[in-house]
Amino acid sequence: MRSNIRSLWLTMAIAITVSACGNDTQESATPPPAEVGFITISPHAVTLETELPGRTVSFKTAEVRPQVSGIIEERLFEEGQMVKKGQALYRIDKRVYAAQEATARANVEGAKAQLNIQNVRHERLEKLHNRSAVSQQEFDESKARTTELKAQVAAASAALESARINLDYTTIRSPIDGQIGRSSVSAGALVTAGQPEALATIRQLDPIYVDITQSAAKLRQLRQAIADGHLDASAETITLRFEDGSPYAEKGTLQFAEVAVNESTGSVTLRALFPNPEGVLLPGMYVRASVPEGQVSDAILIPQMALRRDPRGNASVFLLDDDNKVIAQPVVASRTVGNKWLVTEGLNAGDRLIIDGVQRIQPGVTTTPVALSNHEGEEE
Repeated sequence: MRSNIRSLWLTMAIAITVSACGNDTQESATPPPAEVGFITISPHAVTLETELPGRTVSFKTAEVRPQVSGIIEERLFEEGQMVKKGQALYRIDKRVYAAQEATARANVEGAKAQLNIQNVRHERLEKLHNRSAVSQQEFDESKARTTELKAQVAAASAALESARINLDYTTIRSPIDGQIGRSSVSAGALVTAGQPEALATIRQLDPIYVDITQSAAKLRQLRQAIADGHLDASAETITLRFEDGSPYAEKGTLQFAEVAVNESTGSVTLRALFPNPEGVLLPGMYVRASVPEGQVSDAILIPQMALRRDPRGNASVFLLDDDNKVIAQPVVASRTVGNKWLVTEGLNAGDRLIIDGVQRIQPGVTTTPVALSNHEGEEE
């Protein structure tokens, strides 16, 4: 009986061992090729942009100062309102200037009266001179006196015009259209002609300038790339973002680039012009401007996840050959465009680029490729 039991246990142990060996054999079988997702490289035209810091600047700025001295009688505007060119802003006590204008007018009338008398006398002397009834000296003196009185009339007329201008200056007017700021004086204040302190400042904010700074070296590289034919000059507009990252609705155009380099920063100032109908942009605001650099006609863009770098920083990607084997391809990625890399060397149209399953493969292994659209795998 015991011999039979031992035989039964031995048979079961052998069966279990054989079963375990069978499982090991199955587990050690060759695994199927790794599945990878790929896209087909297709070059297309891309506009390159760079984001640069900038500051908003008024389109026009005018500081209001008095042209004549006197006491401010009245302020004729509300601080912060929009004003028009020629609109009255302040009124200065004009009594002194009105009296000066009246005196100058009287001087003109007096000079004209003396000239009229002299003209009559000179005409009489001229007739007598023609009949040799007066001496040549007397006639010449009369002629000189007439010329002198004409000069006095001209001087008096100029003094009258100056008095009229000063009288008109007692009403201080806006030199431009724009929004006026706070007033530095009130009624009763004494102001003087040409004083350093402005009575108020007017700024024209629609349109508005944005001064953008760019390194001189980068600007030179861009111009060289355009000259060499690598980039096409772009006529696209400039976009803005506020300091918090939110976009500005209006688009601007580049006006000019400064012809001098800032010695302390090595940068060049670019000036752009933006519509500002709602007055959202105020002078002195910090903004970020996306400036078009040019257009690449046959750009190759790849998702960032497809690019690998070795410890030395050299970039490479995984491609599929005709046998669906993995190839490590060195590339040159010059910059990012949005959420992709711009590859300038190493890839050609039609190459199959692996973008999914990169972590599971090595060069030389055979894969099971799955075609993806060129928009799949992009980072948000």
